[in-house]
Amino acid sequence: MEYPMICFNGPQPEEDGTYNEKTKHGLISVIIHEVGHNWFPMIVNSDERQWSWMDEGLNSFLQTLTEAEWQKYYPSRADPRKIGTYMRSSNQVPIMTNSESILQFGPNAYAKPAVGLAILRETIMGREIFDEAFQEFSQRWMFKRPEPSDFFRTMEDAAGIDLDWFWRSWFYTTNHVDLAVTGITRYVIDDGDPEDKSKREKTEDKEYKKNSLTDQRNSNLPKYVNENKGLHDFYDKLKRFKISDDDRKSFADSLADLTPEQRKLLKTKQDFQVVSFENKGGVIMPILVELHFEEGKPQKINLPAEMWKKNSRNVKRLFVTKRPIVKVVLDSGQQTADTDLTNNVWPPEIEKNRFKPGPKKESSNPMRVNREKKEKEQKKQEEAKSKKKSTKVTEK
Repeated sequence: MEYPMICFNGPQPEEDGTYNEKTKHGLISVIIHEVGHNWFPMIVNSDERQWSWMDEGLNSFLQTLTEAEWQKYYPSRADPRKIGTYMRSSNQVPIMTNSESILQFGPNAYAKPAVGLAILRETIMGREIFDEAFQEFSQRWMFKRPEPSDFFRTMEDAAGIDLDWFWRSWFYTTNHVDLAVTGITRYVIDDGDPEDKSKREKTEDKEYKKNSLTDQRNSNLPKYVNENKGLHDFYDKLKRFKISDDDRKSFADSLADLTPEQRKLLKTKQDFQVVSFENKGGVIMPILVELHFEEGKPQKINLPAEMWKKNSRNVKRLFVTKRPIVKVVLDSGQQTADTDLTNNVWPPEIEKNRFKPGPKKESSNPMRVNREKKEKEQKKQEEAKSKKKSTKVTEK
């Protein structure tokens, strides 16, 4: 069907016959892609003049699956890590735009739909459920004329999953993915022991006063109430952190009213931490959390997209762990096309980068460099042989 596209593809070797890896993979990819059009849209016959993504996007996604079987770490186009720049750009329109009105045709009709389906398969639905649903769509609509709504409904029907939130944000808007972890609060159980409370409040009060530069500078000033004892009242004589008998009795009574299970809970050594998340980009995604501790391996927890159901901008989640959390990382596998990874870590980290001084050098493709190196070595060997032969003739 797309035979001319295979014959006149863009990736071409240099005049000397060498080529770089980008050219190699470009040639392989375009052949896979054009052969794939025999199925989409030739058999599953979508209207490519109206909805380009149903033709090019679905085929680009299947192209990615084929490329994964070609070699390890194939640089496929439908990679969530590669779509970020486009997703954040202002010069774009939703995927659900008539083909004649599309801006940036390649990312809009090819890359973004393919990445969206890859995220559905790898992160949201899982490979097994997605593959069965996509196969059902392909068989149900072969030799027919499916519209976008037919694809959306069939995928939900076959999978038994409500994906309205995904279709709406990924296909009908130009929002992007940018989930951020904005803070963490650690809670400890307060058993109400007046002894512990007194020590804690005394330490906190001391730290509070010590941290105030103004209080430190005013500490040696003569105090008016000290020079006029008649001004002292009840609160000047009150010992704030003194524990009364009533305090001890009240605490003992409260413990007596607890069940054995409740008393055991008061002595738990677990940590209670509430982590805050923010949806800065607008596109709803599952929250892929990785919790780090001072010792031991990180713990990965995937929170479903339904977390955003009541508040699509800000949510909080309680994590009960055996050890204190020292770091929280979002989407460590870069599965969701998050456009800003700097806010995916708490506490924030210093951003690292590199720069190279001096003028930029033109680079040659590795194949040419290797060929030139072999030619120089061969020439050197031939010169050595010739010199050795000439020496023998002279000696005779």
